Amino acid sequence: MKETIAFLNELAAHNEREWFMAHKAEYQAIAARFSDFVAEIIEGIRSFDDTIGPLTPRDCTYRIYRDIRFSRDKSPYKTHMGAFINRGGKKSGYIGYYFHVGSAEEGNIVAAGDMCVPTEVLKIVREDIELGGGDFRAMLSKVDPRMEIDESTALKRVPAPFPADTPDAPYYKLRNYCLCYFPEDSFFTSKHLKDELLSLFRSTKPFIDYINRAVEYMKENR
Repeated sequence: MKETIAFLNELAAHNEREWFMAHKAEYQAIAARFSDFVAEIIEGIRSFDDTIGPLTPRDCTYRIYRDIRFSRDKSPYKTHMGAFINRGGKKSGYIGYYFHVGSAEEGNIVAAGDMCVPTEVLKIVREDIELGGGDFRAMLSKVDPRMEIDESTALKRVPAPFPADTPDAPYYKLRNYCLCYFPEDSFFTSKHLKDELLSLFRSTKPFIDYINRAVEYMKENR
């Protein structure tokens, strides 16, 4: 991933069409290697999560081009390369395993979950947590400690009708159910990257299953 990070840093410094077109062959070579790596990660995840079907890298990766129609930032290209590996592919609505390697400006992410959980799913998950009597907390305690629950968009107060005086109160306030780790570049340049990434994802599988149970229930009852 050293070449990928170097390219993304250059792209961040020259985020314009002329520069990109002059370096498009370099980008295509990097994108091809990234796609091969994603294919390996898909197979690795499938070894412990059989809900991941016969996905291809194209089902899980994203275009480098930004949609700038409604954005104040008119930079034409993303400065990260990422993959979202989940049941049915990135547009299915199920949560899954995500990682991206980015420029120094943007940073790197390893995550499990989804940053756009539908309101119906939030309600179901909160109900499951309340009825579970601590099983959600117990499950989180077994996740790799580098993967921390994202509270960046949490509500300030516990939503009704959930109790505010229980150990699970912080989880009722969440508006997204996502575990995140923001590693240094050394994580992505390590020769053990594949094994390390799969180890992190493997530890989050019970969390993925927990939230996807709510997603499935929502889909069945719509």
